[in-house]
Amino acid sequence: MPDNIFDIDGLGYGLYVYPNSFFQYEGEWKQGRKHGHGKLLFKDGSYYEGEFVDGEIMGNGLRYWASTGNTYSGQFVSGELHGHGVMQYKDGGKYEGEFSYGVRAGHGLLVDKDGQTYQGTFHNNKKHGGGKMTFKNGDKYEGDWIRDQRQGHGVLHCADGTIYEGQWRNDVFNGQGTEIHCSGVIYDGLWINGYPAAQAKKIVILGPEVIDVIQGSAITLHVQLQNEEGEVSEYENGRLLEIWAGVKNHQIPASSSTSLFKLIEEVERKPVKTPFGFKCISYPLMDAVSGSWELKAAVPISGKSGFALADLPIPKGDIEPESRSDTLLGTGDAPSNEDGFEGESLHPPASQRVERGCVVFRNIMLAPPPANYQPFMLLDELNKKGGKKPSGRISAEKAEKMTVSQEKIVDSRSEVTAKGYKSKQDQHSTKNSRVLPGQYVIMVHEVTMPPFLGQTLPPAFKLLRVFPEKTKVKNIKKETVKATST
Repeated sequence: MPDNIFDIDGLGYGLYVYPNSFFQYEGEWKQGRKHGHGKLLFKDGSYYEGEFVDGEIMGNGLRYWASTGNTYSGQFVSGELHGHGVMQYKDGGKYEGEFSYGVRAGHGLLVDKDGQTYQGTFHNNKKHGGGKMTFKNGDKYEGDWIRDQRQGHGVLHCADGTIYEGQWRNDVFNGQGTEIHCSGVIYDGLWINGYPAAQAKKIVILGPEVIDVIQGSAITLHVQLQNEEGEVSEYENGRLLEIWAGVKNHQIPASSSTSLFKLIEEVERKPVKTPFGFKCISYPLMDAVSGSWELKAAVPISGKSGFALADLPIPKGDIEPESRSDTLLGTGDAPSNEDGFEGESLHPPASQRVERGCVVFRNIMLAPPPANYQPFMLLDELNKKGGKKPSGRISAEKAEKMTVSQEKIVDSRSEVTAKGYKSKQDQHSTKNSRVLPGQYVIMVHEVTMPPFLGQTLPPAFKLLRVFPEKTKVKNIKKETVKATST
């Protein structure tokens, strides 16, 4: 009993130091028990201040723990946190809500030391049930929780605009779900441990390995996104693909003609490595429908390596442009189809959005070679005429001859080409009016930005062989006879 004086009913105020000297109580008493308002001090500096009932901590009070620096203000039952209260953590975190016998349980709002907030239900001190959480990076989640992990159904709104709605397990996407990525890519299907089960791994250009085409003809390419098993990733939509053309990059030594070397320097750009054993520089492509050329009919011509397209003129009035999915100009660090354009304005093919794992690039045509590409285009011809393997070098004398005779070659080629064209647009462009025959490279590469799930698909390549226009007549006749006989 304390040393203080009490009234006849045993009520009073006093200070009592326990025999073990660990506890000390100062406050109201009733019949020898702590009762009313008082303060219980601990030897380590911790304390409780608040209501007591019959010697027990009961009612509203304030508890401070010296070992952790945490402070609780709220309801108590038999000395334990129970009911509604506010816990202020030393690290800056805070919880306001319901407690059950010392732990967070029921509904509450938790703000951690990083400023992340969770509002929802708790069980045994953990997020459990339904709740909303805002993460420090700006992401917001609303849905089911089990033992501090997102599990069940939930919706995640990412700070970059990406949205996922579906099933969760072990705090990651697991089960059926849909993600609308900030880049425009949509995946709607099964997820396993945070990744799409049928995710695209490669771009595939359908058709033969080598595409043969007649000079001045348009081609149509069918492209698929496939998974590791070679199946079409039909659960994916929205990846942005761009088509690109290249011509072999011939290295010309600095010791060659100054004028030619300067010309090469002007078109020099980072070459693109191909799977065919050589590198390419960008070559301009054009959309045959949007461009200034007559559209040619796609007539298959048999060849050892595949099909070519004959360039039969079609009256423009009979052509209706086909509706396309969302088409955007490609962005990013990928090579551009517009490199090297000079002279009249051409329309490069627009990038295409993938739909159900597929995309079609229609009416694609190699543009006439820009003037600064002529030396590159002539190197193969000179090597072939010499009957020697290309060495990758040319002499200074030959380089100068190429430079001097370049305009003559181009003019003579233009004269031949002009005879086959009667339209006003073709007459307007009498110089470099056709792509030169030879070997080119077609590449389809992804330009989705930012990359879907942080990964960009590797590009796909095809060899494209352009044959002189005179080849067309012979082959078309054969095809016509073939078609009539059947």
